[in-house]
Amino acid sequence: MTQQPGDATNAVAASARDLIKVYGKGEAEVRALDGVTVDLMQGEFTAIMGPSGSGKSTLMHCLAALDTPTSGEAVVDGTSLGKLKDKDLTTLRRERVGFVFQSFNLVPTLSAEENILLPLSLAGRKPDRAWFDQVVDAVGLRPRLGHRPSEMSGGQQQRVACARALVSQPRIVFADEPTGNLDSTSSAEVLGFLRRSVDEFGQTVVMVTHDPVAASYTDRVLFLADGVIVDELRSPDRDQILAKMASLQDAAVKKAAS
Repeated sequence: MTQQPGDATNAVAASARDLIKVYGKGEAEVRALDGVTVDLMQGEFTAIMGPSGSGKSTLMHCLAALDTPTSGEAVVDGTSLGKLKDKDLTTLRRERVGFVFQSFNLVPTLSAEENILLPLSLAGRKPDRAWFDQVVDAVGLRPRLGHRPSEMSGGQQQRVACARALVSQPRIVFADEPTGNLDSTSSAEVLGFLRRSVDEFGQTVVMVTHDPVAASYTDRVLFLADGVIVDELRSPDRDQILAKMASLQDAAVKKAAS
């Protein structure tokens, strides 16, 4: 069933409860997450930001069932990930979660249309053609459906990846630095589409980014430092985000120097 704007009535799409993620042991131990508790709301576009090494990608990977926390609980669409077996986790990732990565991750031998439909093909599901058409037109790819990735610009390839993430009508889309390899024009195209998918389709999008311009497209920005959430902004603008990131960077430098 296609989600429509207004479906989200302050419902929680994903949440973390006292998430801890530790890498290594002894002197080499790194606490990438140090007790994160947060709710990500349905029908919202949320950015996760922080200095390098703050834990932002680790948090997203734990919430997206791509990594397992050391302790605590990650919940997606009402399902506690820690209680699922590998097969059930795979099914959840395929059917209820969409992914957009910095590197596009398209299959070079497939056309744009085949790449978009690949998750459904792998799941043995027939596409909802009306929804496919809606997503393709929203992302402006109709003239490019027969093209392979090598015949498209970076921005077009990332829009294919965005369409692929949405075509299975997931409950939540996780985007990891989706504009990291794009120029400013292509970035604006991709971010505009993600914004529209929230506003027009009622989609939930969670994006890790270091770019204040990208984050300014969102409804909410979460700021991480040293594995914990230290602040957030609602309806953020670029200058607010820049100021907050600068203060976090200054704090990180002072801590390193002390």
